[in-house]
Amino acid sequence: MPAFSPLFPHLRRCVRSALVSAALLGAAPVFTGPASQAAEMAYQLGPMDKLRVRVAQWVPAEGVFRSWDALSGDYSVGADGNLSLPFVGSISVSGKSPDAVAGEIGAALQQQFALRDPPSASVEIAQFRPVFLAGDVQTPGEYPFMPNMTVLKAVSIAGGLRRSESGQRFERDFINAQGDLSVYDSQRARLIARHARLEAELNGASDIAMPKELEKVANASDLIRSETALMKQRRDRYELQLKALADLKALLQKEVASLEEKSKTQERQLEIAEQDRDKISRLNEQGLALSSRLLSIEERTAEVQSTLLDIDTNILRAKQQISQADQDEINLKNDWEAQRAKDMQDTEAELEKLTLQIGTNRQLMAEALTKSAEALRFDPAGRAVSIRYSIIRETADGPKEIAADEATRLQPGDVVRARSEMLVQ
Repeated sequence: MPAFSPLFPHLRRCVRSALVSAALLGAAPVFTGPASQAAEMAYQLGPMDKLRVRVAQWVPAEGVFRSWDALSGDYSVGADGNLSLPFVGSISVSGKSPDAVAGEIGAALQQQFALRDPPSASVEIAQFRPVFLAGDVQTPGEYPFMPNMTVLKAVSIAGGLRRSESGQRFERDFINAQGDLSVYDSQRARLIARHARLEAELNGASDIAMPKELEKVANASDLIRSETALMKQRRDRYELQLKALADLKALLQKEVASLEEKSKTQERQLEIAEQDRDKISRLNEQGLALSSRLLSIEERTAEVQSTLLDIDTNILRAKQQISQADQDEINLKNDWEAQRAKDMQDTEAELEKLTLQIGTNRQLMAEALTKSAEALRFDPAGRAVSIRYSIIRETADGPKEIAADEATRLQPGDVVRARSEMLVQ
């Protein structure tokens, strides 16, 4: 019996795989913003970095993406600067970028399993190596690194500067509130940019208008540019999914048309076969035809009828799949709108919470200034105090101490030292 539409299951698997792959590959990065992305691209790995490794391979024979789950996962860079992976073994990653390591993993797997093409590997930073606070800070020690971390933010995370216990509580309150306020202002700027992007998506706009709240923010252009790139990426992925469904429906409709034409041909053949059967039957009754010939005609008629049933079944199945594709398209559009609305609600709620936190910290700073304004400039003995910061950073030539201030940006693995110095009166 002939098989009909053998290409269709393969095409449907391809389309579904393309949709899943587009969703996986278009996932939001760990950190947003051009500054963070540029830093991550130029970032050199080192001990204590935690990496997220994913490996997948396109299988042309099956038309699917195959994920290497046994290899994908989170790994830590060892003290020797090496990364140990299943099947690959230990590879040196210290001083290399995540993209370079991903290329080495793919090449190693290709060689290990004698593959024609290397599998696709991606390496992203799951957790940067920490920074360390030392000297005159309230709580020295190890703290997680975050993008755009400055000396002031790191000191605030460590509890602020250390002072003598007598009369210094308000100074610590001021520094803590000031550090928190700096973090909240940065988060609020990112949320405002995200809110502007969601408004543009809901309105179908191609560009994001600069919000008035960001006009005086130093990195406003970078934030809007980052959100614009994200908006384009999300819309491209959405339109790609819609196009894939449209292409699938077009293929199914062509298949239905082809099957209907084939059904007409089979119906004509059935009509001819039935006419021949009737003639042979009459001749057989008159003894003018052999029974074997009548049996052959009966078998041919039954075969044509069976073929017609198969064609009708395939037509019904293709039409059902067209209806499913229509429903998938409706669900995709509804999900797109619903997700935009939910993201907008969540962003507005976060903005409201941050606004309250910013107001609270400003009140704490005002209270600290009112209660102990002089504490910010003098120690309990009445002597002027200066806080000097320095950063000890690992370089190719070994550890190097760098002079810093509160606005100096940190890198993973930095050691921040805060020292109090008395000014000459």
